[in-house]
Amino acid sequence: MANALVVDDNEVNRILASRLLSKAGWTVSEADDGPAAITWLEGNSVELILLDVSMPAMTGEEVCRIIRERSLGGAQVKVVAYTAHAQPEQLAHFLASGFDNVLLKPLSRARLATVLAAVGYPVPEAAPNV
Repeated sequence: MANALVVDDNEVNRILASRLLSKAGWTVSEADDGPAAITWLEGNSVELILLDVSMPAMTGEEVCRIIRERSLGGAQVKVVAYTAHAQPEQLAHFLASGFDNVLLKPLSRARLATVLAAVGYPVPEAAPNV
């Protein structure tokens, strides 16, 4: 399908998101923090970035702002906030900060499929469940 970058300081969350995306046909790369993601994006293009909002070195919002300011990832890149923060005002804030959508934790195939479809990447019906 396409290329994605999963950015999360939590290894288990990174592995789960990467596995679900891979099962849906994506080629997935990973970064364990914001600075690593920015460095990786300076030399690579992707169609999708799943970006954890709460990371220690640099918040997801800071990373998203830099991605947008520097046009990192490619012209059509979709940046999705990946978070457990689900209050309506928090979701509105993430969208106003430059994210294209919000994927709530805990991650599930159904939640991922809904968000992917919302940003223009529907998951094929035949994709195996995880």
